[in-house]
Amino acid sequence: MDRSQARCWALCPPQAGPDQGQGLNEYWALCWGPQRGAGLDMPCLSAGRLPGGVALERGPVFSLEKGMGRTGPVNCLLEAQPRRDGLGAGVVKPRACCPLRACLPLAWQTTRPCVVGNTGVVGTVNPELYKFLEDKSETDFPDGCLGRLWFSVEYQREAERLLVGLLKARRLQAPSETCSPLVKLYLLPDERRFLQSKPRRKTSNPQFDEHFIFQVSSKSVTQRVLRFSVYHVDRQRKHQLLGQVFFPLRNETLAGDCPHVIWRDLEAESGEPPSEFGDLQFCLSYNDCLCRLTVVVLRAKGLRLQEDTSFVSVFVKVSLMNHNKFVKCKKTSAVLGSANPVYSETFSFKADPAELDTASLSLTVLQSAGGETSHQLGRVVVGPYMYTRGRQLEHWDEMLSKPKELVKRWHALCPTPEP
Repeated sequence: MDRSQARCWALCPPQAGPDQGQGLNEYWALCWGPQRGAGLDMPCLSAGRLPGGVALERGPVFSLEKGMGRTGPVNCLLEAQPRRDGLGAGVVKPRACCPLRACLPLAWQTTRPCVVGNTGVVGTVNPELYKFLEDKSETDFPDGCLGRLWFSVEYQREAERLLVGLLKARRLQAPSETCSPLVKLYLLPDERRFLQSKPRRKTSNPQFDEHFIFQVSSKSVTQRVLRFSVYHVDRQRKHQLLGQVFFPLRNETLAGDCPHVIWRDLEAESGEPPSEFGDLQFCLSYNDCLCRLTVVVLRAKGLRLQEDTSFVSVFVKVSLMNHNKFVKCKKTSAVLGSANPVYSETFSFKADPAELDTASLSLTVLQSAGGETSHQLGRVVVGPYMYTRGRQLEHWDEMLSKPKELVKRWHALCPTPEP
């Protein structure tokens, strides 16, 4: 009998017979033997009568509770109980105080629970194991947070409809004492058409509970990006932008038959005009404990596409270099027909702390049309003083000074040097 068979025998004991006592001996030998090093000893069966009349050898039994140091025969584990009708032989069951009751076959256990040490009552539910984690999304806000937006997304493939639920916002930062917010919803890359919520009066924590429908085909839905633009409506009914949320639609987000509730922090709109070749926004983070360099490619804007945008796809290639030698590269998914693509994709590279003085990251934006050779639109290099200056060097140094934190910045793309 192996250990799995012994466990099965313990849970479903056979009918009374000569094999029952042997099975119990083997069950204790297989299942309790490995626990001797933890202060437990295999109990040896002593004289007692089990169903079937099998005689068991006498031997000492150590207590399960460490430090007690008391031993006794197996009679302390079993007791005879006569039948209520007075006919026939009685039955043998574990004593109520037996510390091994939970390990005996279920057919021999009584309904009275057993307490082993300070571990609680065997056979009862421990409520401490089933506590739900407290939702801190409405209480924990990072420094400088412009506000937080909750929404839901669901895609109905048969009807080809995207259902967006605008739920609520919290901690909106209004330019005046009072805030009267409204939200405009765009399905990028189409920036001409949008849906708009009803304005909420004099509140920085509005509750919207509104639902919107976008008609979009199943072939192109994963190429689209939801943009939520949150505005404050002043007394002259002018709209002042408070922040934006960009949410790329991915297959994992649209999977399932129920809406996915999501929250995102608002991002400020870049006040700088786009550069000549466009701009790229990404985050850097370094975990010195795991020796892991993380890059989060967020989005680009103002790209100078060289062909008809309806047939052009744009992607970003992230390359790790060391001493200007190629180490490893990773690519984002391609976004079709947009000069302002949104990615929100994360990549990790292995980099030891000693390598950071000679390592650098090159992020290149490329476009491809019809599977032809990719054309480079621009690139940006971040790294130590050996390779970079200005904003690129500041981004790298800030990443090193804030380990395990995501440091986000915009960078202007530069033309790729000729080979």
